[in-house]
Amino acid sequence: MPNPPIGFYSHIKRRCLQVATNVTEQKHHVTRETRGRNLGLCRGFRGCTVWLTGLSGAGKTSIAFELEAYLVSRGIPAYGLDGDNIRTGLNKNLGFTPADREENIRRVGEVAKLFADSGVVSICSFVSPFADDREMARKIHQDAGLKFYEIFVDTPLDVCETRDVKGLYKKAREGVIKGFTGITQEYERPQHPELVVSTAGYTVRESTQLLVTLLEQEGIIPRSLRDVDQLPELYPSEVSEADALRHEAESLPALSISTVELQWVQVLSEGWAYPLRGFMREDEYLQTLHFNTLQSGLDVSYRENHSVPIVLSASAEDKQRLEDASALTLQYEGKAVAILRRPEFYYQRKEERLCRQFGTSNPNHPYSKQVYESGDYLVGGELAVIERIRWLDGLDQYRLTPNELRCRFKELNADAIFAFQLRNPIHNGHALLMQDTKRQLLERGFKQPVLLLHPLGGWTKDDDVPLQVRMAQHQAVLDAGVLRREDTVLAIFPSPMMYAGPTEVQWHAKARMNAGANFYIVGRDPAGMPHPDKQAYPDGNLYDATHGARVLKMAQGLDSMEILPFRVAAYDKTASRMAFFEPQRKDDFEFISGTKMRSLAKTGAMPPDGFMEPHAWKILATYYQNLPQA
Repeated sequence: MPNPPIGFYSHIKRRCLQVATNVTEQKHHVTRETRGRNLGLCRGFRGCTVWLTGLSGAGKTSIAFELEAYLVSRGIPAYGLDGDNIRTGLNKNLGFTPADREENIRRVGEVAKLFADSGVVSICSFVSPFADDREMARKIHQDAGLKFYEIFVDTPLDVCETRDVKGLYKKAREGVIKGFTGITQEYERPQHPELVVSTAGYTVRESTQLLVTLLEQEGIIPRSLRDVDQLPELYPSEVSEADALRHEAESLPALSISTVELQWVQVLSEGWAYPLRGFMREDEYLQTLHFNTLQSGLDVSYRENHSVPIVLSASAEDKQRLEDASALTLQYEGKAVAILRRPEFYYQRKEERLCRQFGTSNPNHPYSKQVYESGDYLVGGELAVIERIRWLDGLDQYRLTPNELRCRFKELNADAIFAFQLRNPIHNGHALLMQDTKRQLLERGFKQPVLLLHPLGGWTKDDDVPLQVRMAQHQAVLDAGVLRREDTVLAIFPSPMMYAGPTEVQWHAKARMNAGANFYIVGRDPAGMPHPDKQAYPDGNLYDATHGARVLKMAQGLDSMEILPFRVAAYDKTASRMAFFEPQRKDDFEFISGTKMRSLAKTGAMPPDGFMEPHAWKILATYYQNLPQA
């Protein structure tokens, strides 16, 4: 090879310096550490290239990096190849002539192909003004058998100029920059892109959601619970649709359901158990029993957390009568409430179900008793609920659906939602915990943390405080200002209680995640109870008190929710108030058990000052004093 002419390398150096002056490095939203923690959680090959094209300032990079962060947080490998970043490294020897632009795109297309071939979603954000160049990039992928999505970020020129933080449009109009796309060089609009995205008047997240929807439709993103802003509800919004379902139900064979089963119909119909769309079929039941998860996504490659069976029982006589029906009506107290489509009957092995869900098949467990009394078969199928479930008990205004809660959080401008599950009255130790959680979130930089105070509103065992009393007690706590109304949402969670310990607490967290919560406070021995056989374990309890919190932190499918451990609070006798327990001065603290609290309430005695808001205590004491004497 002949030696280059004198001055050749200095010419190249000057040219490189010249072409690199109009570009700046763009920082990724996803760190290498985050990538390493999350990559590969979602099974299946998803390699493809998403090519965003449009004018400078259209919003390509903002959307690309938002999409990248979205995918990586869901365990889908993704990497953003940005035009400026590429020109500071791989393509820093290229200018902006048509020939150099073509070579720039060719190189990027080849690099994107390698990323896609490795299973990564390659997200390219390049002006790429020429149709032939973009078609070349597409062909590179097609020849390799890889998917390629051209996304036209269609933002008007005047809007792009208002976003010109680098001052490039101004320099182009002044003639400082030559061949600038949109000013002195034409941009060839895509004629048949896979998607057109308008950014004017939309947030980055709203624009990105259009790409998310496309990738869901293409099977790149599994349809997981975190991929929807509006959860599908299983009851109609129009009266005419409800009337049509009611008319259809009259023509179908019927199956009567219990109060607890109607509560599960409500849970399913409102979206708390999404993506479950009806009572579990046998495959879904087995996944839940054995793995505490459900498969989802177009290629069923993603596992949603779901730890408890949501099933409908039927007797052998019901099975024989209904198993050939294509649909059947579910009736509660003689009234049609839902249609179960394509019913699938299967045998219920009750002991297996109980041992896997509760860790015991003891018939004296309160929920086990219901299982033993239920039919020998289970029937699954998709639900069409005739109308929203209402209980007409004066509390329906508190029964907000996941979608309604999401709207409420948006109205409050919440940037963090922390959920607190409870089935007992609130004492000042609970309030201290919730207040301290808010403090921690503010210290972490959140501006508007909102508390979801979410008492369980379905079936509970007979000696638990009834929902009506608990809600009145909770309202008294809010009325007294112990918890701030301005940043607290009090609502009822419609699920029945199962007393299934670490298994059930996953369900409680997953359901709140569906409602938009991203922080969950977990207490000591959540969903726990004494063992029906008091001699079975040394501590007399069915579950280890620490296991609920530990399991939640490890549970699959809850990775978009942060678990906040419960700090133990007790009554500080030296300060006459509830405080966080300090082992080094344990003699200064008194633990007021539920048994002692009930005893004080029944006898009309007052608890120590500072234990519970006085009016809230009065409501609780009145309830216990009015109970029939044993």
